[in-house]
Amino acid sequence: MNDWKQQMKTRLTPVAEIFLGKGGLERKPLLRPVQPRPIAQMMKDLRALDESVWAEYAFSRDPLKGRFTPEQKKRWDKLANECGKEYAHKMQQKYGTRDPMELAKRMGVTVEKPDMPKDLGRVLFAEFKVPNHVYLYMDAVYKAQATLSRPGMQKIMTSALDVERLLLAHELFHYVEEQYKREIFTKTEKIDLPTIPPFKNRSTVRSLDELAGMAFARELNSLPYSPYLLDVMLMYGYSQDGAIRLYEEIMTMAGVPIPEPEEEAYSAPLSIYDV
Repeated sequence: MNDWKQQMKTRLTPVAEIFLGKGGLERKPLLRPVQPRPIAQMMKDLRALDESVWAEYAFSRDPLKGRFTPEQKKRWDKLANECGKEYAHKMQQKYGTRDPMELAKRMGVTVEKPDMPKDLGRVLFAEFKVPNHVYLYMDAVYKAQATLSRPGMQKIMTSALDVERLLLAHELFHYVEEQYKREIFTKTEKIDLPTIPPFKNRSTVRSLDELAGMAFARELNSLPYSPYLLDVMLMYGYSQDGAIRLYEEIMTMAGVPIPEPEEEAYSAPLSIYDV
């Protein structure tokens, strides 16, 4: 057990950006120190942002970022959100439930709940694997539950948030994509990439999957805010500094001044072994 803990401590330091359900941890050089800031303050500030910020955030993580025009991003944001909502309604009507746990059963999706992914070189919150497996990594869920117990968090995040169900719903969307890949917007929409004539090089846009998946999960869970807030909240369980940096990045992206940190409610960092 001690060897496992030491291995995890080594692999999880430093923690960098985490993208909900994807990506994992990326090693980066030493970063500037940040001012301690309570998670409830960050969630309150992020909830107040215009919804369009989350599209900019998603596109900023896309492997093809820099190739999209403002007009494309605005159009894609609208269509991806409509796509996610549309298929949430379709699945609810087809299977007679909006509960992600029950929906997975009726869809024939196997849900497994290991503590951590087998590849300990990164941290994942959840992932879908073709053809019909979803993995919910409970270490992240337990840490999220601990974060929700922080002062002020329950009021801000509301009783609509069930972290396990939200993560599952997002991954179920990727299963839905596979079932409807010949017609669903996230698979049929493509962008032309540079190539040598007369050849064509067309690619799907990864961020459309994520935008639609977030809309799908939000609709099934009746969440009153963007699930992208959980990028910061879930990271907080692994690195408070990493969560603060991501919060500041999003606020800057939104063009909103970063307020002074509140003094109350900040406590010592969570251990990576706390559950």
